[in-house]
Amino acid sequence: MALGALLVACSGGEHPTPQGAHGATEAAADDRATVVCFGTSLTAGLGLDPDDAYPALVQQRIDSAGLSYRVVNAGVSGATSADGLRRIDWVLREPLAVFVLELGANDALRGLDPAVTRSALSDILTRLKARNIAVMLCGMMAPPNYGRDYAERFNAIYPDLAKSFGVPLYPFFLDGVAADAKLNQADGIHPTPQGVDIIVNNIMPTVEAFLGPLRGQQP
Repeated sequence: MALGALLVACSGGEHPTPQGAHGATEAAADDRATVVCFGTSLTAGLGLDPDDAYPALVQQRIDSAGLSYRVVNAGVSGATSADGLRRIDWVLREPLAVFVLELGANDALRGLDPAVTRSALSDILTRLKARNIAVMLCGMMAPPNYGRDYAERFNAIYPDLAKSFGVPLYPFFLDGVAADAKLNQADGIHPTPQGVDIIVNNIMPTVEAFLGPLRGQQP
């Protein structure tokens, strides 16, 4: 399969260039089910070596756990939830089994209307569920400086959607890392390799619990 690596900065969200793939011939020989990690620069690994981005570390952990999946990094720096919705059909041109959705950080950083974020994420989930793709949703939290009303409206998006669509939720993607200067790059937003290690350590129990039962459903 020639999906490749499609890819909380605020740069443009153009179609990504392949990263971490070794061409269609090698990809076609890999018959493992595909896990697409779809998101922002937090997924893409802005400022990091590709091998230090969280999808690459998840691949290592999945391999160690004996789970037969190929993880694809589909993060794009600067992407909002609306940007993700605009490129979702492009990603879905290739077959995939599992979709890990990490969007919303840039929406919150820009103070976008939570109703817009909710609508875009809902549309993405609707398209994935219509194709019977297993989805895991990663939650985000609003910066505290936007006030209580904004935070309550934004933070409620993820548990609400997880319940409505019946998908597993990892409540806060940056849990244990956000606002810790030692675990973030100079911009204070993007994790260092040490920060990514913590993210992966925290998220893997949810990922493994999600992927494990799906093994019997793989083609």
